[in-house]
Amino acid sequence: MKRKGILICIFLSLCIMSLGESKLDYSKRKDATKFTIDKNKEIETQLDFSNKKDFEEARKGFIATWPDNKILDANGNVVWDFESFNFLEVDKEKKSPDTVNPSLWRNAQLNQINGLFKVTDGIYQVRGFDLGNITFVRGDKGWIVIDTCTTTEIAKAGYELLKKNVENLPITGIIVTHSHIDHFGGIKGIVSEVDITSGKVPFVAPEGFFEESVSENLMAGNAMGRRASYMYGSILPKDEKGTVDAGLGKGVSVGTNTILEPSKIIEETGGKVTIDGIEVEFIMANGTEAPSEFIFYIPKYKALCGAEVINRTLHNISTLRGAQTRDALKWAKTIDEVVQIYGNQAEIMFAPHFWPKWGQKDIKEMLENHRDAYKYIHDQTLRLANQGRTPIEISELIKLPDALNGEFYNRGYYGTVSHDTKAVYDKYFGAWWDGNPANLYKLPPVEAAKNYVEFMGGEDEVVKKAQASYDKGEYRWVVEVLNQVVFANPKNQKARDLSADAMEQLGYQSESGPWRAYFLTGAQELRNGVVELPTTNTLSKDMINGLPILNFLDYLAVRINPEKANGLDLKINIKFTDLNEDYSMVLKNSVLNSYNKPQENPTSEITLTRETFGKILLGETTFKDEVEKNTIQITNIEDVNKLQNSLDNFKFWFNIVEPNEQ
Repeated sequence: MKRKGILICIFLSLCIMSLGESKLDYSKRKDATKFTIDKNKEIETQLDFSNKKDFEEARKGFIATWPDNKILDANGNVVWDFESFNFLEVDKEKKSPDTVNPSLWRNAQLNQINGLFKVTDGIYQVRGFDLGNITFVRGDKGWIVIDTCTTTEIAKAGYELLKKNVENLPITGIIVTHSHIDHFGGIKGIVSEVDITSGKVPFVAPEGFFEESVSENLMAGNAMGRRASYMYGSILPKDEKGTVDAGLGKGVSVGTNTILEPSKIIEETGGKVTIDGIEVEFIMANGTEAPSEFIFYIPKYKALCGAEVINRTLHNISTLRGAQTRDALKWAKTIDEVVQIYGNQAEIMFAPHFWPKWGQKDIKEMLENHRDAYKYIHDQTLRLANQGRTPIEISELIKLPDALNGEFYNRGYYGTVSHDTKAVYDKYFGAWWDGNPANLYKLPPVEAAKNYVEFMGGEDEVVKKAQASYDKGEYRWVVEVLNQVVFANPKNQKARDLSADAMEQLGYQSESGPWRAYFLTGAQELRNGVVELPTTNTLSKDMINGLPILNFLDYLAVRINPEKANGLDLKINIKFTDLNEDYSMVLKNSVLNSYNKPQENPTSEITLTRETFGKILLGETTFKDEVEKNTIQITNIEDVNKLQNSLDNFKFWFNIVEPNEQ
């Protein structure tokens, strides 16, 4: 099979940026207001915080944790800091502060419980070392690994902890549940490419694993990455007024990301494989949480792996960082399929996020309730949409029934009922328009904002009224109305500060980790502006060298500036001598088309190796330098320069809570 490649998943890679918190000013942060304190106290009356079963299950089977306070890479850089969330004081069961939603605080404490845990005889998990878990299943001769976390350093540390405290055995198989990097990025920390290609270690993944890992991230990666910096609170400190939890786990490790090609692809429900004497049965879940995903069952251990379809949180039907909208109905039906096939068999349920569930009865009940949460959101959204309700109206009207809403695993720590209903609407009707002709051809934000502010009596009057609303605890309205002032005049610091104060209170009230991060990051940037901090280059050599050429050429087409490319008519052939493969680009009408074949009568031809191409993508060298070294031959470098000059370079730190440059 011809080797394909992959680009790092942008949505997670940009959560692990090295941002230098010391450069940021957090001095303007405020305490919780009485309205926020009262709202957070309401949560304590709605949920059963006296139920400690989750804490018992999260601690069950604890063996050991990492002996040091930090996990370091080969150069001594911090990959994971266990001390950064010590303020949660899990062992003391510290009560939630006024600045954190009590339900989110509880989830944050649970996710802080870290180490190596025995799930059952033959199954072990390392949790709390990354956003996700790494699971080890005992085979006849060694360990079968289920998901490998985000970075090689974390995968290696987890394996070392297992070998030291349980049994020092080789890796005899890899199973990756889906196509997000927090589940495969660490693979080379525990196996080599030769291990997989030689067949020594089988590597099993779902259909479309490579392709889907690339498709939703490459083209829109810059915007996704910037939004991810909001979603995961990358510029926020870890404390009671900042980041307390990512909702799905503590956060993402900083280290080396890798990828290997699977040796076995699962394509249909009912598929079975035997790895190191362990039979595994699969249920396909493509199009649910990820475009490429499966759930599986291990009969020997009566253990069900729910992948990221079954979680101890309501998940995203549409993620706040931006991605293609997911299918809530398919999500619910997939869980129902699990109920029908394994609901009366599974005695253990584990997953690559959160802690396991034990007991057939409890597992089946959780599966049914989790299924019904997604089905309810789907069905009720469409019921109200068919009555003519708009997405915002629907999001206000739909609340989960008490029997579902009272379960902590259905709470909105990551996804929320509010934005999941809007995602369902988007899936069927599109997100940009609610059907009202008044919203069909609206003015752009800045122009509309200036008109709104003028109609409302000017900036000073709007800010004055917004202050009165703030004093009544009407924070949602304050944010909405002051957004008009900020977009009409970004230099109005009084409006910015008041809007930031309101956003901050909304963050303190949020049960969702991403919602909290979004509001608090917005507040930070309104108060202090966008600070363009350095970011880590997460495109490892392993990733970039496997990037499909056509995918990269398609990405170049997204960067074409039509004004700069106006009038150009170029045909550029590219020959990779080491691959014996030919590609081409045709630029005409300010549109770049690419092909995996040469063009007749090209205006320029480039001849190079795949390795040199990879070095150029990594920024280790340039076309000009390689031409001078005679490692690249270009027949007409002027045409190549014209193409390069027609490309836009995307600015990562673009504005979100204020207008971008006009």
